[in-house]
Amino acid sequence: MSQPFSSVPANSHLKAIPGNRGLPLIGNTLALMKDPIGMTRKRYDRYGPISWTSAFGLRLVQMIGPDANQFVMLNRGDLFSNHDGWDYFIGKFFHRGIMLLDFDEHKWHRKIMQQAFNRDVLKGYLQRMGPHIEAGLQNWQDIPDFHVLSAVKQLTLDLATDVFMGYELGPEANAINKAFIDTVRAGTALVRANVPGGRWAKGLKGRKVLEDFFRKELPAKRTSKDSDLFSVLCHASTEDGHQFSDDDVVNHMIFLMMAAHDTSTITLSTLFYYLAKHPQWQERLREESLALNKTCIEYDDLASLEGIGMAMKEALRLCAPVPSMPRRTVRDVEFNGYLIPKGSFITISPYFTHFMEEYWPEPNKFDPDRFSEERREDKIHPYAWVPFGGGAHKCIGLHFAEMQVKAILHQVLLNYRWSVPGDYEMPVDLTSLPVPADGLPVKLERL
Repeated sequence: MSQPFSSVPANSHLKAIPGNRGLPLIGNTLALMKDPIGMTRKRYDRYGPISWTSAFGLRLVQMIGPDANQFVMLNRGDLFSNHDGWDYFIGKFFHRGIMLLDFDEHKWHRKIMQQAFNRDVLKGYLQRMGPHIEAGLQNWQDIPDFHVLSAVKQLTLDLATDVFMGYELGPEANAINKAFIDTVRAGTALVRANVPGGRWAKGLKGRKVLEDFFRKELPAKRTSKDSDLFSVLCHASTEDGHQFSDDDVVNHMIFLMMAAHDTSTITLSTLFYYLAKHPQWQERLREESLALNKTCIEYDDLASLEGIGMAMKEALRLCAPVPSMPRRTVRDVEFNGYLIPKGSFITISPYFTHFMEEYWPEPNKFDPDRFSEERREDKIHPYAWVPFGGGAHKCIGLHFAEMQVKAILHQVLLNYRWSVPGDYEMPVDLTSLPVPADGLPVKLERL
């Protein structure tokens, strides 16, 4: 039974948002985590592009589809707060990361941080990555019962620590990796309190581990002249001479390290799965990489890996690393003839948008050619394909992510062929960020 989200003034031309709470106490939390596409499709077909429900202990306004994505991401008039949306979920664990800042403060931080992602700096990152990827892949064939998720996550964490911090973690690697996993998973905990053994408590402990680790390293980075991201953030400044404080550097490093290896891990895992299911595409990309005739790619080679680029875009469509994006209204908002009151939590869903048959022909099909210049299905709407967000908060590391995925997959294709049984379907764990629920076991063959 539909109920209005809130009352609307009698003299208003706007309508009240329709929707329903779902189950007692938990609302639609479990349904959205179990089957976000099916659940959101039902609600879209019933209510249209805006409705409300209860999930994760909140009354949420769901804004669905490319038009909603554009309206929220462009945020003309500063209607929506990123901080007040994300803070509820991850503020305790990724305090004042770049994604959690708003308006002028966000612009100021982003302007300084952009110095760590310009073209020349990216070239240096890629040069550092190549040999580490080569070394990291050497022993994959010796890993018994090989699972893509754990192997790729270890590799991307190793790369992030070298590129972003300038050295290898060594014996600390397992503790740091666990801390990142715990902080990411904590955001969607049903019990949002420091209960021993619970996901929220593990997240708080993980944040403490990460904060202590980066604070310990900070003094050396302040005095270094290295080219890693940690050092760059320590020395970056505006034209007026403003720099990040120690707290700023620690907060940004924790967030960027998470984003740099978690999102790339998800994208690479998705690519591994679909390239195993579609061996003709795996061979096509392998031929493309072989044609370069080099183990470690250089920055100018990125454009040559056109097939990997299309496959990566399709993987990002089929499994958006950030499935939904929360915001909170800072004033009354009008959308599509409906009133969204000030202080409302709202979400948009890249994950669902990427499966809307209204915009994507055969949306469940793995078809990288949909991103070819001849087809460019993503051009049907500027906000139909939004794995990196959009507007002022568009992912600052998107070019780094593309570079890293291409560099890794290129070397994997040169070294290995992989497969899964014909009837295998990868289960996706949507507890927090979407990852293979079974770790994605594959049969790995050395070339």
